[in-house]
Amino acid sequence: MADDASLANDNNGIASSAAASASPSTPTTSELGSTASSNRPRIIVASPEPMRMAEAGHKFPKGTDSSSSPFLQIRSTDDKHIVSSSAPSTTMLDELDEPVGATLAETPTGSETQSTSPLNTPDERSMVYSPGESEVEDEKYIQSPDSVHSPLTFDDEVSRSNGFKIGFAEDKNKKYRRTMEDAHAYIYNFTNTNGSGWFAIYDGHAGKTAAEWCGEHLHENFEKLLQERPSTAVPELLNDSFLVTDSQLGERKASYSGCTAVVGFIRTEDRPSPNASSDSGAKTRKRRILYTANVGDARAVLGRDGKAIRLSYDHKGSDPLEAKRIVDSGGFVMNNRVNGVLAVTRSLGDITMKDWIIGSPYTAETILDEKDTCLILACDGIWDVCSDQTAIDLIKDVTDPQQAAEDLLDYALENFSTDNLSVLVVRFDQEYLSRS
Repeated sequence: MADDASLANDNNGIASSAAASASPSTPTTSELGSTASSNRPRIIVASPEPMRMAEAGHKFPKGTDSSSSPFLQIRSTDDKHIVSSSAPSTTMLDELDEPVGATLAETPTGSETQSTSPLNTPDERSMVYSPGESEVEDEKYIQSPDSVHSPLTFDDEVSRSNGFKIGFAEDKNKKYRRTMEDAHAYIYNFTNTNGSGWFAIYDGHAGKTAAEWCGEHLHENFEKLLQERPSTAVPELLNDSFLVTDSQLGERKASYSGCTAVVGFIRTEDRPSPNASSDSGAKTRKRRILYTANVGDARAVLGRDGKAIRLSYDHKGSDPLEAKRIVDSGGFVMNNRVNGVLAVTRSLGDITMKDWIIGSPYTAETILDEKDTCLILACDGIWDVCSDQTAIDLIKDVTDPQQAAEDLLDYALENFSTDNLSVLVVRFDQEYLSRS
C-alpha cells in the first residue's frame, strides 16, 4: 500500500488499489474477539424510541416513522453522536438479479487515480469514471423548484465537530421485492475522534444475514486493527478487516447468504505541504483524507467541483479481468454470472462459493480539498438506473444531505429500479479545517 510520501506526490489526491485473488495474511478471528476499546460505540436495538435522531437534528430515513423503527443504531458512550446501523427485519429470500454497471475508462496520464497496491494483479489498470459513458442514459436531471434548498449551515454540535453531515434513505421497492436485504451503518466521531467518521452500505443476496452481520461488525474489526496497528497504511487495514469479516461469516453455522459492501472512512491527518522546502515553510499541514473500499457492485462516488469521481470498482462477471480470475481459479462465467449463479465476483459471505468469490476489496485513498462537496454511497439498485454524473447533478444544489438521499431514492423509484434501494449521502463542511 502507498505511504504518505508517495501520496503527497499525487497532485490530484487520489490513490487506488485492487486486491488480487491471493489474499495477504490476516489476523485470526480470535484475535478480534475482544472489544476494540472500553469506549467503543455500543449497539442498541431501538424499539419504541427509534433513534432519538431528532435530538441530533436528523430526519428519519424515508419510509420509517417515530413510533416503530426496525433499525439498529450505534450510540457513542456520551450518548450524543447518534448513528444508524443495519436494516429492517426480513424473513424471505430474494432473487439474485444481475446488476447493470456504468462504464469505466482507462485512466489517462495525470488523472485522478493511480495504482499503489502490491496486491494488484498484473493486468489490472487504474480506472476512473468517464462521465457520460454509462449503460444508463445520462440525461441531466431537472430539479423541481421544491427540491432546491437554502445553503446548509453546520450549526449542530455533531456536524460542526466532525466537519460533515450524513443523510440516509432506503426503500424495499415493494413493487418488485418481497423482502429488504440491505443494511447500513454510519458513525460520527469514529474511534472517539472529532473529524473522524465511518459510512457503509451492505447489499445482501440469498438472505439478509450477511448484510446485517457486516452492518454490526465490519467497523468493529476495522477499529480493532486501526488501534493495534496505527502505523499500517489504512487501505491495508481496510483490506484486512474485509477478509477477517469474510472469515467470520464463514464460521457462522447455517449462514449461506452474502453481501456486497462499500465503506468510507474519513479523518484528519498531517500530510506534507506542497509548498514546503528544506529551508522555509511548514513541512506539513492538516488535510482531510477519505478512504474507501468495496467488494461487488455497491458504489462510492465523490462530487468534485460538480464532476463525478468514482472511488470504487464494480466486481462483476461481465468484467474481463474478474472473469479471467474466476476461470483461473477453476470456475466459469456463464451469462455474466459466476458458475451461472452470482452476478458479482467479490463479496462477503457466500461460503459455498469461496473458491471463486473472494472478499478482497478495491481500495482508494483521497485527499479532500475545497472542491470536494459530497460523497454518495449506494447499492446497485440506485446505479442500475442512474449514472454517476446524473447522481451528482441531481444533488449538487441540494445542501441538506437527508433531502439529497431522498431525492436519489425517488429518482431510482421513478425510473423503475427493480432492486432494494439504499443510499447514503455525506455533505462535507468545506470550512472545517480553517475553522478548526
